Amino acid sequence: MQQWDVIVVGAGAAGLMCAIEAGNRGRKVLLLDNGKRPGRKILMSGGGRCNFTNIYSSPENFLSQNKHFCKSALSRYTQWDFIALVQKHGIAYHEKTLGQLFCDDSAKDIVEMLLSEAKAANVQLALQQQITAVSFADGNYTVTTPELSRQCQSLVVASGGLSLPNLGATAFGFQLAEQFGLKVLPLRAALVPLTWQPSDKAVFEEISGVSLPVTAEANGTLFPEDMLFTHRGLSGPAILQISSYWQPGDNVIVNMAPDTNVAEFLASQQHAHPEQEVKTALAKLLPKRLVEKLLALSVFTNQPLKALNPRTMQQLADNLHAYVFKPNGTEGYRTAEVTIGGVDTDYLSSKTMEAKQQPGLYFIGEVVDVTGWLGGYNFQWAWASGWCAGQSL
Repeated sequence: MQQWDVIVVGAGAAGLMCAIEAGNRGRKVLLLDNGKRPGRKILMSGGGRCNFTNIYSSPENFLSQNKHFCKSALSRYTQWDFIALVQKHGIAYHEKTLGQLFCDDSAKDIVEMLLSEAKAANVQLALQQQITAVSFADGNYTVTTPELSRQCQSLVVASGGLSLPNLGATAFGFQLAEQFGLKVLPLRAALVPLTWQPSDKAVFEEISGVSLPVTAEANGTLFPEDMLFTHRGLSGPAILQISSYWQPGDNVIVNMAPDTNVAEFLASQQHAHPEQEVKTALAKLLPKRLVEKLLALSVFTNQPLKALNPRTMQQLADNLHAYVFKPNGTEGYRTAEVTIGGVDTDYLSSKTMEAKQQPGLYFIGEVVDVTGWLGGYNFQWAWASGWCAGQSL
């Protein structure tokens, strides 16, 4: 029976950070993972360049049944702390849009940085470990794999959610939480493309690849970003963001011309080009192929601009500023970036991530009911929650 002070399950962003911090405090740490390599989600994130944090990260960018839970961790280990670590290792990075920070070269730089820190902290890494049982007795946890059993005083679950199963995602963390009496809130895919109803698919799949800046709204939350038409439905940053707030059966309201007053635009075009057709004028605002589809759906009637009266212009504008899509569903965990829901934060300490009623058991990262927006926020939660647990192990 191997003896350890700490066993961390999951060598992703949160697990690596936690193991590093516990190791730096002199704890004997073992990091277990079911995959062939650590940091798999880090490596594929951001198109292979890892959107590792966001300079605007704050508690307002996170969803949770308890919106206050994330405040302690995010304030104690901030985006600036992680940026300082990146700079310490000489990793070149840049800001894209909306505060998103990416590696100049490769996400491998972030994984290598974390592995270097883990090695310096004497963390032991064991890969391709399939845990078959976990038990607790006499103040110790026993973690069993087909090869051997290991015992520890503190067990940290950083096994992630259900998103991207091809990267090894499993329900292990949720099942373990329930085994030890913690509540798991309902799970669903988030930061995920939305799929068409059959009637919309028949119309819009032909313009797959067309994108435009929009605002997307669902349940009172609105995001301004690009929207992309695909063969299966709607994607792009605006849609991925709103998917976290969308529920089955809800509408998504899209403003297709968020930076233009369409009624005023049409009036000015009417004055300048009275003989011009409506679709020609709208093609100056929207992708031409989209305009043709909207015409086919009778969103507007094609006629010379001189035939429009102010009321007709306003009706046309209203349709474009608040176009209603009713998605059939989402593409699910296969393409989702994160899982919403998870271990109920009421059962955890917001300062240490330890289970309140189960000493020595910790949950960090995506397995917890804290979900960030698109744009580096989920990595920041991983770093922060992992760091906080590492301080108390």
